[in-house]
Amino acid sequence: MSDDRRHTGGIIGAIAGTVLGGVAAAGAVGAGRARSRVVRARAELSEHEAEHPSQLGLLPKGRESSVAADDGTRLAVEEIEPVTPGAKPELTVVLVHGFALDRRCWHYQRRMLAGLTDPAVRVVLYDQRRHGRSGQCSARACTIAQLGADLDAVIRTVAPEGDLVLVGHSMGGMTIMALAERHPALFRDRVLGVALVSTSAGDVGTVGLQRAVLSHRNPTVNVLGRLAHWRPATVDRIRRLGGNAMWAAVQRFSFGDPDVDPALVDLVDSTIASTALDVLTSFANTLSTHDRKAALRGLSQCEVLVAGGTRDVMIPYAHSEVIAAELPRAELLPLEGAGHMAMLEQPGEFDAALLELLRRCTHRSQVLRRLRPPEAGTSARRSRLRRSRRRA
Repeated sequence: MSDDRRHTGGIIGAIAGTVLGGVAAAGAVGAGRARSRVVRARAELSEHEAEHPSQLGLLPKGRESSVAADDGTRLAVEEIEPVTPGAKPELTVVLVHGFALDRRCWHYQRRMLAGLTDPAVRVVLYDQRRHGRSGQCSARACTIAQLGADLDAVIRTVAPEGDLVLVGHSMGGMTIMALAERHPALFRDRVLGVALVSTSAGDVGTVGLQRAVLSHRNPTVNVLGRLAHWRPATVDRIRRLGGNAMWAAVQRFSFGDPDVDPALVDLVDSTIASTALDVLTSFANTLSTHDRKAALRGLSQCEVLVAGGTRDVMIPYAHSEVIAAELPRAELLPLEGAGHMAMLEQPGEFDAALLELLRRCTHRSQVLRRLRPPEAGTSARRSRLRRSRRRA
């Protein structure tokens, strides 16, 4: 999935297998030898974790706060200032995670961005509604359109001024498209760059595993949703009993390399395990009906990076090609052999492309500042904002 796919296909598929005896998790675990390998890897990770608690996705530390969405849902936000004390950031980079994940999935990117001096950037991360440390809401409010409104609220609250670069993975990329659909002027005036990773502009569940699983018409999804609503504690206990099957399913459906670092698999597995089952099923409808190809036109004035893993079984790489075809000036980056969690699996290549995107955006920002008349520039807007606050 975006995270979607990965999680609704891989995850709900795996949960369905674990809870109802389906084939997804069983196929992921495989024969006895593969099962033993999973058990051994998890035991080694557990032993290492006891001695050295994982800091994956947590460093460097940022300033944490909460933002209220327009329906009152609390969104957990983190801000990381430039590494050089007192440095003025050239850009604010907002990282938007995907389905069944949280902000920790940006482990390598937060570390790279926080250490930049050329350009110096400010980093904003947040957990999507009903994910990570953010608050709960009704299933009716679990829509991609609402996620776009949430991103708008985050920007208005913690990044109300200055130039922006938005980076979205899976459902996070869809969130950015929903924001462009909702607030196109923002992409003309402030958003200089967008990076879309392992995501789709539509037809998410039309082929393969996604077609079978990622649908609100799927009886398994409906049964799981009702079961999670009626007996959440029972469902969570069953999920825990199927822990090894889930871990193996995450490895299979989220990564392209079977020898991927088990610590990364564990990170992704932990985010899924901490996400209530009814959250997973609540997003099934909005993911299966997502169609925002028209919204991509709103990105036509931005610098755009489109990246995807060539072995992504959740949102196949062809979806990245479709997006790039709609944005002829976009850079298309195939991450060879990577799966859905491409930015975790191949951070070196992805981060290099992201850094180049930021430098193009910085250059563009500097040119625009020279061309803008002072009264139309950012400083004038800031002074007007300050005056209006004083009047208030």
